Amino acid sequence: MAGMANTLDLRSAAGWFRLIAFAEALSWAGLLIGMYFKYLGSPRTEIGVKIFGPIHGGVFVAFIVAAVLVGIAHRWSVWTWILALLGSIVPLGSVIFVMWADRTGRMSPVAGAKTTSVPQST
Repeated sequence: MAGMANTLDLRSAAGWFRLIAFAEALSWAGLLIGMYFKYLGSPRTEIGVKIFGPIHGGVFVAFIVAAVLVGIAHRWSVWTWILALLGSIVPLGSVIFVMWADRTGRMSPVAGAKTTSVPQST
């Protein structure tokens, strides 16, 4: 359980990146569902695209910015940068990229980085 708490620690750029990646995947799914109802569903309606389109656009931009910040902080290789950008394009690819980056240590804490600790009360 402690590993999960560290994974979503919003005091780090990597924690924010994980959260934004999850939001990007959810907004992608919402947009895909909206597109289904716009073009194939019954009744045909554009409301899903009108709602999830701008949301996904904003979260997509946030994902790219977060990827740049985390990539700089963790000194990603060109290959990792390419995979992060591809992960932003493929539906649900952002979550797959984050899972891969975590497993391969590409988002582990940076050596020499300052960490803040929360004082423990007794």
